[in-house]
Amino acid sequence: MAEVQAAPKLDTLHHVAVAVSNVKETVDWYTSHFDCRVAYQDETWAIIQFANVSLAFVLPEQHPPHIALLGDPADYGKPQKHRDGTRSVYLKDPAGNNIEILALE
Repeated sequence: MAEVQAAPKLDTLHHVAVAVSNVKETVDWYTSHFDCRVAYQDETWAIIQFANVSLAFVLPEQHPPHIALLGDPADYGKPQKHRDGTRSVYLKDPAGNNIEILALE
């Protein structure tokens, strides 16, 4: 019988997604107050890039607030493809927080 290998430990934080009530208003506020750029934006979510990490803004009824780590989502379940070309799997930590394992395409 073949030995099942554990998924590798991940060490690269890609983004943190926080819930907001208005994506455009939030993006406008952050980009006017901080040195960051918009990587993607639509009505339901946006992601802005700082020098060291990205921050996403999500409408909670559309996307769960979460922490995203770069890795192979297939190591953690069946990946879902997203409209931006990424693939991911969501897990929950012991406290119930959403963790996204994200592969950039």
